[in-house]
Amino acid sequence: MGRAELTGRDFISTADWSVDEIGTALDVARELKGAFKSGDPHRLLSDRTLFMIFLDLSTRTRNAFEAGMTQLGGHAHFIDANTSQIAHGESPRDMGIILSSYGHGIAIRHDKVPGEGNAYIREVARYSETPVINLQCDEDHPTQQLADLMTIEEVFGTRDLTGMKVCVSWAYAPSYAKPMSVPQGLALLLPRFGADVTIARPPEYRLMSHVMDRARLIATRGGGSITEVDDMDAGFADAQVVYPKSWGAEHLFGNEQEALALNAKYKDWICNHRRMQTAANDAIYMHCLPADRGYEVTDEVIDGEQSVVFQEAENRLHSGKALLALTMGGYATSG
Repeated sequence: MGRAELTGRDFISTADWSVDEIGTALDVARELKGAFKSGDPHRLLSDRTLFMIFLDLSTRTRNAFEAGMTQLGGHAHFIDANTSQIAHGESPRDMGIILSSYGHGIAIRHDKVPGEGNAYIREVARYSETPVINLQCDEDHPTQQLADLMTIEEVFGTRDLTGMKVCVSWAYAPSYAKPMSVPQGLALLLPRFGADVTIARPPEYRLMSHVMDRARLIATRGGGSITEVDDMDAGFADAQVVYPKSWGAEHLFGNEQEALALNAKYKDWICNHRRMQTAANDAIYMHCLPADRGYEVTDEVIDGEQSVVFQEAENRLHSGKALLALTMGGYATSG
């Protein structure tokens, strides 16, 4: 896959890109990480503008892409939906037409309500003349998952995950009903590289059926698999990667009090030392952050030797820059 061929491409789900295209993004991310570490300039997007629209809160995603655009020689505009005309109902069609006429790329986070975010982003992309990047929606978090795969490759020294058990587990959190996009995104991506993904969850925490149907279909093409269990211990057993995090029950989004009450039924779903001991000897602990310490995970685990969460968070910068450079024309003439 030539790098120039990805110019102008939207990145709304990893499932929209081929395995080879994702591999190209990972290769570029590794090169840009090396350049950043060595202090070598890599102004691949000089004078280009990215518009970042956020309909939800962000720390890593916003700062990774804002810093990334600066390091690539361009500029990122942060747009808080609550302080823009989006709050007054401006249509995604109009946003796509207008913002793409002002700059070179649009990136959007819209993850709060099942059934809304992905449709909104795809509607913007339909009318945009520039690439659109999904910074997290209700269905997928593809920029996070690209960083996750980059991290797994760095730790285990291979992109071929054939035979690797990855446990994506629900975990208890008392803070809020979190989006389903990360577990769904992991199911959409990792089996395409051969991983055997086990999703451990209480019965009420089913993931979106249409997303999981797509994930199972493309998993078989990559040689991986997806299994669901209702026991956290069974999920952790012999896993080389454990990724325990909370997500909300789809039928309770919009009813926060009832959603948190349901969460509280499963306070024992926590990633602790005992469960880590049941995973493989070389197992790593991953989380997209922020983690609810003391609820989703103990300090002993998240701050322990098996945790790679800060390496994973750092890779949000480098993988994000790769997506920006590839889709916004950083390789348009070099191939």
